[in-house]
Amino acid sequence: MTPAGSPPGPGLTGGGGSGRAEAVLSKLQLLVTRKLDGLLQGDYIGLLPGPGTEAGESREYRPGDDVRRMDWPVTARTTVPHVRRTVADRELETWLAVDLSASLDFGTARWLKRDLVVAAAAAVSHLTVRGGNRIGAVVGTGEGTPVRLPARPGRKEAQGLLRAIVSTQVRPGRSDLGALVDLLNRPPRRRGVAVVISDFLTPPEQWGRPMRKLSLRHDVLAIEVVDPRELELPDVGVIALVDPETGALHEVQTADPKLRRRYAEAASAQRTAIAHQLRASGAAHLRLRTDSDWLLDMVKFVAAQRHARTRGTTR
Repeated sequence: MTPAGSPPGPGLTGGGGSGRAEAVLSKLQLLVTRKLDGLLQGDYIGLLPGPGTEAGESREYRPGDDVRRMDWPVTARTTVPHVRRTVADRELETWLAVDLSASLDFGTARWLKRDLVVAAAAAVSHLTVRGGNRIGAVVGTGEGTPVRLPARPGRKEAQGLLRAIVSTQVRPGRSDLGALVDLLNRPPRRRGVAVVISDFLTPPEQWGRPMRKLSLRHDVLAIEVVDPRELELPDVGVIALVDPETGALHEVQTADPKLRRRYAEAASAQRTAIAHQLRASGAAHLRLRTDSDWLLDMVKFVAAQRHARTRGTTR
């Protein structure tokens, strides 16, 4: 829901023409490069640890380690369970599933949710497209046919991918998130990274199975974008809300404390169900809010993933 008659406000996408989009994307690229490279120092920065395929050294088994990585010869020789470390592939293929449904045209804080989707895609691109890595995307366009952007290596190609995402024509209605995720399962590809960026407002049972299927072959990251007004209502009297996907208009009396409490409880239950389904699918889960420093949140997430890798876990 968005407030009736309220302007979309400034953002990374929207009106202003291709020249404005180019300027905003250039500024965004500079922001991402400076902050991520400044805070994430080290060799071969990765978005997800990933099990890799290149054999590395062995270490002692720890609870939570993948038993498929057991190093049986070393275990037999030492009589202590060991697992084989693996080195992440240097040539990685990353695919984005970018949900641009009409519900993303909403924001009551520093960003629109759609802006945050583009920003997250830019950050993922920066973190993955290096050393010959390729990045591609499938873009949900509301009720329209999803757009597939082929995976190509190189920073210029990644910037072109972002421009194509920003310029994608979106139709009214909600994208079928399950079908969008399933596009990453077809055709079958070698193991890589899959990133799903959405507000995940589609019922979890519609996208849970495709996410689980995707996790069987790839390292999956789910980036959930949230606006604070989706979690609780402020006490501002009667407000008119418009459903951006259907155009339906509703008037809500926010001065009613019982209504605000029921809204917060329902929103909390909805987000809990989303988080549970993502955990069940085996995906790493990153939540970005329109009222917070999304880049700092992403830095903390990547740093936590790297720390988990040094402790022998990947989640």
